[in-house]
Amino acid sequence: MNTSTEVAQSISAQVLRILVVDDHDVVRQGLRSMLEAQPGWTVCGEATTGRDAVDLAQQLRPEVVVIDVHMPNVDGLQATREILAANPQIEVLILTLDETKEIVQAAREAGARGIVMKSDAALDLVAAVAALAQHESFYTPKTSQILLQHHVHSLGLSTAATVKLSVRERDVVVLVADGLGNKQVGTTLGISVKTVESHRRNIMHKLGLKSSADLVRYALRDGLVQA
Repeated sequence: MNTSTEVAQSISAQVLRILVVDDHDVVRQGLRSMLEAQPGWTVCGEATTGRDAVDLAQQLRPEVVVIDVHMPNVDGLQATREILAANPQIEVLILTLDETKEIVQAAREAGARGIVMKSDAALDLVAAVAALAQHESFYTPKTSQILLQHHVHSLGLSTAATVKLSVRERDVVVLVADGLGNKQVGTTLGISVKTVESHRRNIMHKLGLKSSADLVRYALRDGLVQA
């Protein structure tokens, strides 16, 4: 996985507008401080309730919304659904105290493309926001494993095309289709980047695919991931 500094530097020339949503003043101040330390990044607004988050997202049109799950008035997951329904181009990063299976699945189903534990914000926040700013997903290894287990258990191997793939290759397809880069896939599965690249080449050859976009379409068609 790229470090926070490396990922942030790759979009340092970009002006990135971020909406921060949390009902605790100290938390918002800490998030603002970390985010605005990055060149070109600005916190364009703050909200203390889910309802205010929805309204401000509509008014300010930030590129990224960083929002706590547990919010007064409207929780972070419902706010995420409403924000994305009105502004699908916005990316949402969920902050949570509990990286549980239920929260991870609910956040993804709501449309959030990243999840960060509050306790790990100092380590992961900048890298997560940078990934979302590039319209890439950001999941910690634990979150990725939860998503992977959910996909595997809910699907089985019912189609002929899926049976062509080994268990490891199927895992790689799921994570790549979820938007993870080779480094994140390798970190999640405990394998090297070169091994991930080798798996991807084998997968493309087995399935007769030509591009990463073809791989994502395959994963969606065969139900390995949800749109």
